[in-house]
Amino acid sequence: MIDLYKQTEQQKSSLRDYTPVHIAAVLTVLLVSLNFLHPGGIPFPAASETSSTGNGMSQALYGGNALPFSSESAVGGDGLGSPIFVSDDLLLDPTVLPEDRLFWKNQDPETLVDLLIEDMSDEEIVSQVFLLGWESEGADGPIMDWISQRGVGGVKIFGWNGNNLQTLARTMNTMQQVSLDSPHGIPLFTATDQEGGWVRHIKDTTSITPGNMAIGASALPMDSYLSGYYIGRQLRAVGVNMNFAPTVDVYVNNEAHVIGPRAFSADPLETSLLGLAFFQGMQQSGVIATAKHFPGHGNALGDSHGYLPVIEDEFDIVWERDLLPYRMMIPEGLPAVLSGHLNFPLITGDGRPASLSTYFKKQVLRDKLNFQGIVITDDLYMGGAMNYGDQEQWGMDRIVLEALRAGNDMVMLSRTPAINDSIWSLVLETYQADEEFANQVRQSVRRILRIKLMYLKPQWRVPLTLDPQQVYQEIEDYSGQPFFQEQAARGVTLIRDEHIPFVPEEGERVLLVGQDFDFIRAGEQSYPGSRSYQFSYSPFYTAEPEVISEIARIAPAYDRIVFNLANPNSLEVLRSLEAYKDRIIVFSSLTPVYLEDLPWVDSAIAVYGWGTESFEAGFAALRGDIPFRGSLPVLLSSADDLRGSGTGISGEQ
Repeated sequence: MIDLYKQTEQQKSSLRDYTPVHIAAVLTVLLVSLNFLHPGGIPFPAASETSSTGNGMSQALYGGNALPFSSESAVGGDGLGSPIFVSDDLLLDPTVLPEDRLFWKNQDPETLVDLLIEDMSDEEIVSQVFLLGWESEGADGPIMDWISQRGVGGVKIFGWNGNNLQTLARTMNTMQQVSLDSPHGIPLFTATDQEGGWVRHIKDTTSITPGNMAIGASALPMDSYLSGYYIGRQLRAVGVNMNFAPTVDVYVNNEAHVIGPRAFSADPLETSLLGLAFFQGMQQSGVIATAKHFPGHGNALGDSHGYLPVIEDEFDIVWERDLLPYRMMIPEGLPAVLSGHLNFPLITGDGRPASLSTYFKKQVLRDKLNFQGIVITDDLYMGGAMNYGDQEQWGMDRIVLEALRAGNDMVMLSRTPAINDSIWSLVLETYQADEEFANQVRQSVRRILRIKLMYLKPQWRVPLTLDPQQVYQEIEDYSGQPFFQEQAARGVTLIRDEHIPFVPEEGERVLLVGQDFDFIRAGEQSYPGSRSYQFSYSPFYTAEPEVISEIARIAPAYDRIVFNLANPNSLEVLRSLEAYKDRIIVFSSLTPVYLEDLPWVDSAIAVYGWGTESFEAGFAALRGDIPFRGSLPVLLSSADDLRGSGTGISGEQ
C-alpha cells in the first residue's frame, strides 16, 4: 500500500509557523541563486566557452543568450502593484493601434477601467468573461462570430490548434485585428498550456523541455526561472500572451498520474520557490503566468479530465501544503490562477468541485489570500465539472452560470458555443435580471481589464500582430537548447546503483526496451551494437498481452536489459520480466513513482523529460561520462529516500 503522504507531520511542523520572516528568508535563497544577476544582464557562457565530455554533454552551468532587464510599472495594488520586470531585448510591438478606441487612450489605468465599464454595453461586459476554444487551426467558424459580434474576452489554443507555427501566428493576427476593430479596441487574451516537459499544446518546432520535475531534481530556482523565460519567448513569437503555467500542484500522491512530471516536487516549500521562479521568468518575456490547479491536484486519486476526484484532506493540510505556492506567489504579483475540478468534502461539506465553490474562490482566494488577479476555470467540458453538473441535472449553461456565481472571473470552454446558444442567453439574462450577479460580473471584468492594461497595452506587450515568416527563426533563437541540455543533465538522478555505471564488457549483449523512439535512438548511440524492442505508449494504463508475450520470447537472449519505465503500461511489461531481474537496469522517464512497485529492481536511474536532451543526459550518466547530480523530488519508499542523492533546495552537491 502506498503511503499517500509520508511526510505529513514533518512538513506540517515546518510550515505551521510560516511567517513573513520565513518568506523573506526563502526569497533571499532565490536571490542568492541569482547572484550573477546585475544591471547589465545575466552573463551566460557562449557555446564555444563550454567544455564538453565525449558524449557532448557540456559541463558549463548555463548556456544561452544574455537576458538584460528593465522594468515597467504595473497597475493595481495588493500584489499587482509591483513593477513588472521584462527583458530589455523584447522587440516593441509594431501593430498599428486604433488610438481612437477607448482602451488605447492615454489615461490613468484605473480611470480607463472606470470609463470602459461605464461605456460598455451589457453584451460587451458579459463577453469578457468567456475564454473559448475552437475546432480548427485557422481563424474561422463560430469563434470569429464571438470575436466580431460579441467581443469575447479571450481564446484558448489547444493541441489541435497548434500544430503549425506559421498558421497559428496568422490565426492570432486575424483574431487580434478583429478584436482591435471592435468599438473599444480591447485585445484578446490568447492562452495555452505550454508547461514545459510533458504538456506542450503548441508543437511544431517549439522546445521539448526537461519539464518541472527535472527542475525539482536539480532544485535550482534559476533552472525554473530560465525555463519560464524561454517558454515565454517562444509563445511570444506566435502571439500567445497567456500561459497556464506554472503547475504548482504538490505531488504527494503517487497515483496522481495526470500530474506526475508536471509537478516540481512532493515538497511544498520547494514547489513554492520553483513556482515563483518560473512565474518571474515567464514575466520577463511579457507573457501572463497562470498558476494551477487551485487549490491543488497533487493528492488526487484520478484525473479530473474524466471525472471528479475527491480529496479527503482537512483545511490545515491544504493550507500548509497545497496553498503554500499561492501564498508565496500572490504577494509577488501573480496575475492569474486556474481553478481545478477537485472536490474537498471535508472542507466545503458538499460534493461541489472547487472550480464551482464560492468558499474556495471568495473566502480562501480573495479574502484569506488577498488575491487581486483573475481566476479562470479549467475547461468546463472536463469530466470533473460535467459529472457534477449531470448529478445536479444541469446543462452546460447552468454549469457556466454556477462557475461565475462561485467567483470565477472567466470560464474556459474547449468547444465554441453557437453565438446565441443557451450558455450565452442564460448568463446575459441573469446579468440583466440579478443586480448582485451583475455587480459580481462587473468586478470580474474590472479585474480582466486591469490585467489587459498591465500586459497588453505597454509597448513591450506580446505583439498583437507579427510576421509569420519570422516565426521559425525566432523560435530557434529562443529555443534555449544549450540551457535545456544542461538542465536535463543536472536533473539525472541515481536511485538504485547495483550495476551503475554500466559499460558493456566485450561480447555482452544489450537490449534496449521502451516506448519512445528517442530513448531507443539515444541508447543505440551510447551502446553501439545493442538491439532494441519498441512498443506503443498506449493504452496508458494497461499493457497489451502480445507485448508481454513478445518480450518474454526476446529477453532470454540478452545479458543486460535497459528498460525505459514511463507509465503504468510499461510498468506492467516490466513486472513480467522479474525472472530476469539480475539483468535489468531501469531507465525511468517522466515520473519515477512506478519504482515504488518494483522492490526487486536493484539498478535504476531517472530522468524527468521525454525529449532528446533528457535521454542523452540519462545515458551519459548511466555510462559514467557525467556525474549524477539530481535528487529524487518525489516520495518513494524509505529505501529510495526523498532527495536521496542530493542535499535539498540549495542544489549543492
